[in-house]
Amino acid sequence: MSDILISENIIGADIDALRERFTVVLEPELWKHPERLSSFIPEYRALIVRNQTQVTRELIEAGKQLRVIARTGVGLDNVDLQAASDHGIVVAFTPDQNTNSVAELAIGLILALARKITTADYDTKRGGWNRQRFTGIEISGKTLGLLGFGRIGVSTALKAEAQGMVIVACDPFIDPKNLMATGLRVRMMSLEEMLPEADFVSCHLPKTKETASLLGYRQFCLMKPAAFFINTSRGGVVDENGLIRALQEKKIAGAALDVREQEPPLPGQLAEMDNVILTPHVAGLTIEANHRVITAVCRDVSAVLNGEAAENFANFSRPK
Repeated sequence: MSDILISENIIGADIDALRERFTVVLEPELWKHPERLSSFIPEYRALIVRNQTQVTRELIEAGKQLRVIARTGVGLDNVDLQAASDHGIVVAFTPDQNTNSVAELAIGLILALARKITTADYDTKRGGWNRQRFTGIEISGKTLGLLGFGRIGVSTALKAEAQGMVIVACDPFIDPKNLMATGLRVRMMSLEEMLPEADFVSCHLPKTKETASLLGYRQFCLMKPAAFFINTSRGGVVDENGLIRALQEKKIAGAALDVREQEPPLPGQLAEMDNVILTPHVAGLTIEANHRVITAVCRDVSAVLNGEAAENFANFSRPK
């Protein structure tokens, strides 16, 4: 029996420190080969993943020795949490460690859309000097609609308020009298109320049965024609065909997507649109966030394998 299997490219000083106490096998491309991963997993007590490895019920059941599955990030849509719980396996994750990085990118994408930064850069590098074409708008005084008001939504709100934006939010799990909401003067609304109100809509939702394809053509048609949509959460929350249609019909002014329905995505219409910014799921990938995430995961994996409690866990702190 071995100790720790890492199925994606997760490296750093804390991983090296784990090697001093445990047997650690790093297979950065293993996530691409589910059958091979299934053949590996029975020997290991711990599995460390990012968002590419699909930790299915079948994989979990094959992991006869598994005591902990650690996800280097906040989203757990690639991990069958119920299956892990059914088999007494701790699921550790990092709920706070990349919050600031994701919120910063959301604000960066808002600014990039408002000031047409990416298209102006592309045109200027090719000899253009089209100042009038790239006249943008200020975000100060504009309304930011936050779809989801958890840790990342709150952090985005704090940064947006500092830019002079007015904040509205939709989150059925947040009490409108929540201290953070009232302190930021955030008006909590339903989705149908928020979409027509906002100049920018920034999505910060997990992908669940309730949120899958939550935003489609009908929802985008509720937005202002001059409004922009930003998604740094999960691609499956958005019906991309509906978004493409809304952009083609100028129901909204533009979009910025860090996440996609399929990752990596196939070439398509979104990549051909000047008013769309696409980034490769990098919201949480900064040097600082990566260090915090890996440190937290390694601490919890080490704790569980030593019979101690995990600090950040999605189901229970110790194996059942």
